[in-house]
Amino acid sequence: MPKAQKIIIDTDPGQDDAVAILLALASPELDILGITAVAGNVPLKLTEKNARKICELAGKPDTKVFSGAIRPLVRELVTAEEVHGKTGLDGPDLPEPKMKLQDQHAVDFIVETLMAEESGTVTLCPLGPLTNIALALIREPKIAKRIEKIVLMGGGFFEGGNVTPIAEFNIYVDPHAADVVFRSGVPIVVMPLDVTHKALTTSKRVAAFRKLGTRVGIATAQMLEFFERFDEEKYGTDGGPLHDPCVIAYLLKPELFKGRECNVSVETASELTMGMTVIDWWGVTKRPKNATVMRDIDHDGFFALLVERLGRL
Repeated sequence: MPKAQKIIIDTDPGQDDAVAILLALASPELDILGITAVAGNVPLKLTEKNARKICELAGKPDTKVFSGAIRPLVRELVTAEEVHGKTGLDGPDLPEPKMKLQDQHAVDFIVETLMAEESGTVTLCPLGPLTNIALALIREPKIAKRIEKIVLMGGGFFEGGNVTPIAEFNIYVDPHAADVVFRSGVPIVVMPLDVTHKALTTSKRVAAFRKLGTRVGIATAQMLEFFERFDEEKYGTDGGPLHDPCVIAYLLKPELFKGRECNVSVETASELTMGMTVIDWWGVTKRPKNATVMRDIDHDGFFALLVERLGRL
């Protein structure tokens, strides 16, 4: 078997983050060096706790979880309890975590790990606002050349936004951090709403998780049922989009996704379009291509992968 891909998952769990973490923990192709928590879907004290709850649910309490940025670089924190519930993981009744947080700050852990590991061998997987990643790049600019790639969930173009007409939540919460990341020169793969809105948790797909009959399968079904109700009401669909697991699925099976290289710039000046990812899909500017933006997903293949992997836990 080829050597496992080293990754750091940066996250603000969130039910869809939880499923992404479970997918990574169930996949031997990935070597999770650490999970770093950031404020986003809910405040930091909940995201750092939720990350540990998920590791324990997966039976992987040895996973290192680090606490990171408590708020965005410039703006006040905006959260999404109306989507995720007051705990961020409403749905299943998960016990308080027994595993401890690591003492080191998430940003220090990211910098130290990237400086210590062989250059070009670690991939960053941000599933929430990009505050921790931006702070690490600001703190030690040398890491930019050492990161293999950044695969992130965020933004939207053809699909518009989900928190304002034009901005997706992760980018909107900390647009200044997103701007730092997209200007960093690191190879970036973007999973925008254009992809994730094609990955719907239909009732049949949720039933497949429940049918696993395991703690993980049942908890996943409960999380998705809670999480999807908000988007079902908003979009009138059967099921809601499953955003964050697209990042991990891409590492495991990139052939599930299709996209193209383009320039992505982030709006940080206008309140009307704050946090918009301006994606030059048609190449109408001379701005350099700085990201591979995905637009299509084999959604049946994606859910088959999820059910198969989560069935291992």
